[in-house]
Amino acid sequence: MLKIIFSSEDILRTRVAPAADPLWELVLSLHLLQGRGRDPLSTPWRRGVARGLRTDTGAERYRLLLALNPPRGYFPDFLTPSASRDGFEAGLEAVRGTPLGMLRRDLTVLAGETPLPPSAGALARGEPEVLQDLTDTMARYQELAVTPYWARVQAAVEADRSRRARAMLDGGAEGLLASLKPAMRWADGVLEVLDYPDTRELHLDGRGLLLVPSFFCSRTPVALLDPSLPPVLVYPVDRLGGLTPEAGGGRESDAAQREALAALLGRTRAAVLQVADEGCTTGEMARRLHISAAAASQHTTVLRNAGLLVSHRDRNTVLHTLTPLGRAVLDA
Repeated sequence: MLKIIFSSEDILRTRVAPAADPLWELVLSLHLLQGRGRDPLSTPWRRGVARGLRTDTGAERYRLLLALNPPRGYFPDFLTPSASRDGFEAGLEAVRGTPLGMLRRDLTVLAGETPLPPSAGALARGEPEVLQDLTDTMARYQELAVTPYWARVQAAVEADRSRRARAMLDGGAEGLLASLKPAMRWADGVLEVLDYPDTRELHLDGRGLLLVPSFFCSRTPVALLDPSLPPVLVYPVDRLGGLTPEAGGGRESDAAQREALAALLGRTRAAVLQVADEGCTTGEMARRLHISAAAASQHTTVLRNAGLLVSHRDRNTVLHTLTPLGRAVLDA
């Protein structure tokens, strides 16, 4: 279990990341790719990405990147620098500039848990060409495995942010922290990550905590090992709608999209899009539009299948929010 210890100052400084973090998503997708879980939403994605890596020219290039990101256990802190919040390229530049001491420390810890290829030795020595090759591989992997699904990633993260914003409005910062259940438990100034693979404490010491909602975080929230780094807790969001690429999904996905968009037409569904703009539950939608809850649920299902909104279930309540595509349709 991970216990994160807050002071009153830390509670005030806790916030949610403004968007999906590209390097966290990349790294955690590598864990999901190599894992053995039976998540029906990720199985087609895993098969497609594995096939793409096998057929990619120079597929051996992925050996080091995969070894640095085992499906469970420790992975290096330097792969997810805080600079990635400024964008993918900024994150890669930070990886290339990782201090030698951090490289050696992280790779020594990793080598104690998992076998590493010979190239890891050159990486631990900070050889610039190896760091450049590593970030080039990360960029190529991102293009194959993450970029085609980025609209889904952004939509799911934005939906979770809307949920956390409602929790914050209703209960303040402590309401936000309490909303992270059931994977986490908030009580008496301590946030407990219940299924964490290690037992340790993280004292925030007035720095606050950055909560990072993640699409590819499969089940258990993740924190950095080095307590001197800015405190981050990455947690999974609902992947409602699955892993459907934005485009190029083949004839079957194109036909499904055309069918979904054909079913979209209608004045009521346009009104549903409007009320979902700021986040809206099924019950709220039914009341605002003077329709039954069953009708509201039916309309949101069609919109969700068309990729225009995402839905998050919390016990007996379902919160609907627009995807970037849904907002573009509404604006048009």
